[in-house]
Amino acid sequence: QVQLVESGGGLVQAGGSLTLSCAVAVRSFSSYDMGWFRQAPGKEREFVAAISRSGGSRVYADSVKGRFTISRDNAKNTVYLQMNNLKPEDTAVYYCAADSISGTYYEYAYWGQGTQVTVSS
Repeated sequence: QVQLVESGGGLVQAGGSLTLSCAVAVRSFSSYDMGWFRQAPGKEREFVAAISRSGGSRVYADSVKGRFTISRDNAKNTVYLQMNNLKPEDTAVYYCAADSISGTYYEYAYWGQGTQVTVSS
């Protein structure tokens, strides 16, 4: 069983920064591709960013490219999402996800419970 716990969400003013963390309880974290998704009220969940198991490949949604950075520390079983220049439209519940099989950046078997990010204008 793979357990994911997000942290680091909160309230921030537009233009500010936050760093989300996702701690993953699994024996072989380095075997998992990781992703971040978000869901705003009344909207479908959307892809934000993904990182390959080695960290050598990263993918971003166009809406966050240049502002968000995904990274991972395989020694700490943790993936991060550094969010800069936040905008009110970034307000959402942010979820991290893990998968060791699909090989894609948009299909994940395991999900965390989410952390709320609210950006005030």
